[in-house]
Amino acid sequence: MAAKFGTLSHLLPPNYKRMITDWLEEDCPSFDYGGFVVGEEVKEARLLGKSPGMLAGVPFFDEVFRQLDCSVEWHIHEGETFEPVKHCATVRGPIRKILLGERVALNTLARCSGIATKTSSLLHLLQTTTPSHTNPPPTLAGTRKTTPGFRLPEKYALAVGGADTHRHDLSAMTMLKDNHIWACGGDVARAVHAAKSAGGFAVKVEVECRSEDEAVEAVKAGADVVMLDNFVPGGGELRGVVRRLRRRFKGDGGFIDEEGEGEGEGKGKGRMVGAEERREFLIEVSGGLTEENVRGFVVEGVDVISTSSIHQGVKHVDFSLKVVH
Repeated sequence: MAAKFGTLSHLLPPNYKRMITDWLEEDCPSFDYGGFVVGEEVKEARLLGKSPGMLAGVPFFDEVFRQLDCSVEWHIHEGETFEPVKHCATVRGPIRKILLGERVALNTLARCSGIATKTSSLLHLLQTTTPSHTNPPPTLAGTRKTTPGFRLPEKYALAVGGADTHRHDLSAMTMLKDNHIWACGGDVARAVHAAKSAGGFAVKVEVECRSEDEAVEAVKAGADVVMLDNFVPGGGELRGVVRRLRRRFKGDGGFIDEEGEGEGEGKGKGRMVGAEERREFLIEVSGGLTEENVRGFVVEGVDVISTSSIHQGVKHVDFSLKVVH
């Protein structure tokens, strides 16, 4: 969790301020008729949290009002959970400008806080469901299924909630999905080698695998991450594939079945199995994770569990901004 080591807002690039300028221009492209009515008298407004949640999106909220010559005083910290009705912050400035920024600021805060709340909830379930002998628990990550134009706030909210943000864009990591493989005639190795030649040593390559054979081919070709996509959770299929991959390429002999029996040449409780072709890679599992089925995804040997359910279609946290009168 990055928040343990520093201030998350320090991750944001300078261009996020231009993004907020665009939001304000979108909301008021011409005359501000309502602003004309209320004038420039200095007022203060209270930000109220009206549904339970985790606060996220503070830098974006602050910047909206900074650009409108208003100040924001926070009464709770980002990443803190609250119960309604909670006085979260106070905004001060010309009333016209408070109202000019109100909807943009609230929409952003509601969306970010909803994502952080959902993320934190699922992360807690994952950590409490993971057996004590599996240490550490798998990393929970988001996906690239974000809202166009709003990816930065959504990825930021994932970080506030405690998840890994996964790749931010097509330039951050090469992910070879089924369409990439099909476009290469079904040749996983060719696709991996091409990606490695283009990205060099600095760009990781991940391969989405629909079968154990594809995963084996990807690891042999040098993939840094293999994603087991839409494998049935909670049954023996996912557990068996993960166990065999780790035995074959990492020499992990500690993976034994429910009865304490090993598999193949390493059969026997606790017996170590030498790696056939040792490789360094991560195993990611994705596809259909929810709060209801999280237990089925907790398989020993899985490094990362990724899901769009923590940022796509999540319920917003309800906020309102009320002028003190």
